[in-house]
Amino acid sequence: MLPHQFFKLLSDETRLRCLLLLAREGDLCVCELTEAMEESQPKISRHLAQLRQSGVLVDERRGQWVYYQIASDLPGWMTKIISGLKDSNCLKKQYQKDTNRLSNACQSGC
Repeated sequence: MLPHQFFKLLSDETRLRCLLLLAREGDLCVCELTEAMEESQPKISRHLAQLRQSGVLVDERRGQWVYYQIASDLPGWMTKIISGLKDSNCLKKQYQKDTNRLSNACQSGC
């Protein structure tokens, strides 16, 4: 993937929020992401599919659930960008509500 393609993927707020949650929390299922982001399941699934098809995410089926995580074989420049975004104080504050809702979702289970 070329840099302009990667940045185009990240230009959508829903995909960026998904990526940030996955970067912070590790693997998550669709129901956890929908709960954390307060978005519909079809919308989240559509954006996860775009990230998966681009090679940024990988998925794994566990029983009836599909879990997503950031691909381990990303080029170094992509990994550095994701890490920088994850550690950005500006983005941490902006998306803290997602993280808080995820904590509540994980306690209640899928």
